[in-house]
This record gives sequence, C-alpha cells and structure tokens, in this order.
Amino acid sequence: MPEAVALAPAVVAWFARNARDLPWRRPDCTPWGVLVSEFMLQQTQVSRVVPAFEAWMRRWPTPAALAAEPASEAVRAWGGLGYPRRAMWLHRAAVEIVERHDGDVPADVDALLALQGIGPYTARAVAAFAFGLREPVVDTNTRRVIARAVRGNGEAGPPDARADLAAMAELLPHEASDARSFNAGMMELGAVVCTARAPACDDCPIAARCAWRAAGSPAYDGPRRRTQARFEGSDRQVRGIVMRELRAAHRPVTRDELAPSWTDAAQLARAIDSLVADGLAGEGPEGLSLPE
Repeated sequence: MPEAVALAPAVVAWFARNARDLPWRRPDCTPWGVLVSEFMLQQTQVSRVVPAFEAWMRRWPTPAALAAEPASEAVRAWGGLGYPRRAMWLHRAAVEIVERHDGDVPADVDALLALQGIGPYTARAVAAFAFGLREPVVDTNTRRVIARAVRGNGEAGPPDARADLAAMAELLPHEASDARSFNAGMMELGAVVCTARAPACDDCPIAARCAWRAAGSPAYDGPRRRTQARFEGSDRQVRGIVMRELRAAHRPVTRDELAPSWTDAAQLARAIDSLVADGLAGEGPEGLSLPE
C-alpha cells in the first residue's frame, strides 16, 4: 500500500487543474445544493442533471422551500431524470430536515442516513463535499480506478460496500481538504479518463503507478456485476411513459385516457398498478394523478 498512497498527491493536483465546472462544485453551492445534486446524479448522466439541478435550485433554494410545496410538484419538476421515486424521497428528506434540523442539512453521517432516501454513499458524499469532513466516498468510477491502479484488475467486479470503503479509506489523505479533493478527483478520473470501455491511459496522472497498466492491461476474468435488463419494452419504460403523462396533466387522468400510450394493455395496467403501489401515483374516482 505505500506505493498506492502515493496516488493521492497526483490525483489531487490533477483534479485542481482539470475538474469540470459543475454547479454543485462551486464555492457558493450550499449543503442543500450538494444534497440535491447527489439525489439527481444517482443513475443519471451529468449532462442531463446540470439543467435540472439549476432549475430546481432556482425554484427551491432551501429545504424549507421544497417542503412547503406538495410532493406532486417535486415529481413534476423531476421531469425526465428517471427513477421518479427519487423526487418523492428528496421531498420527504426536505420535510424531515425542516422538522428535525430547523431547515439546515445536517453534517453528521448518522443524521444524514436517518433522512428518507439517503444511503451510505449519499450520506458520506454530503458530509465530504458539503462540509469538508474526512469521509471515504466510493462510487462506480472510484471503484474502477482503485481496481486498476491498486489491484491490477481491469474491472472492479461486484460491489462490496465494506471492502470498497476500506480500500478508499486506506488511500485517503489525512488532511480534510486534501481528502475532499481526492474523493472528488478519483470520481472525476474514473468518469473522464479511466473510463470503463476506453481508458485514456496516456492522459492519466497516475499511469506510472497503475498496477493494471504495469501488468500489460490484462483482460478481466473475475466475477462480474449483474447487468441491468434492457430499457426498451420494459416495465420501467412504461412506468416512465405513464409518469410523463401524469406530469403533463394538471388534472386526474383515467386509465382509458392512458390506453393509447402503450399497445400492451396488460403491461400498461401492471405499470400503473406498480406506480400506485409505490406511492408515485394516486388513484381516485376521477382517475390517476401525482401524489400530494
């Protein structure tokens, strides 16, 4: 690990020169802004998140501003970011922040974990990026960089939260400010240089210390994480279509009105039923609508 620890200064210096200008990284971004960005960035590309984030923060610059409106407005504003239950969770988290923390996002990891929709990754990311605490933060990109640079593997394999956090904690600089930059830098490195399919090794600041490159970049033959089912034709796609219709309508929509939106009536009914069961849609005598 002594050689691996030497990765940190190179990554921190590279990040200082090459970090993308993203609104949640700017000095004026509040802890609430960091929290919102983390919710939005889950399973959604950065390019799609930026305009949605900026619009969201203009409308709801504080947890109290969001908590004061119904959850249906949060779901409607979520638009095409996907996985709309994240909007429901974010709204509920805003309510909890107002009720439990006087409207201020807490810095403590355990307090963050107690909020709706916040798991170990998001809690540590907010603690590190919003409050500068020395917490290891691990996402898919970080895991890939560690797998290659430290372990010599072309892929990270299936996630293991305990092992992944321990590996990042070993690399984390002792100074909180450097730790924050290293966390962000490892994510950025995996996102734009050490990518899954076409790593730009010649542009990598730690190429000379990379175990995978030193071994000749061997093909990965270890266990693989389960791949996600195709989106086209899936229940996920149909759920998205229904949610799009409900967001666009400012009145209840009947099942008959939704029928032309998908040719498979059984699949459409299944998607609608699942949205109602998940609390993402409500159904009354007049039809379906976003939750209040």
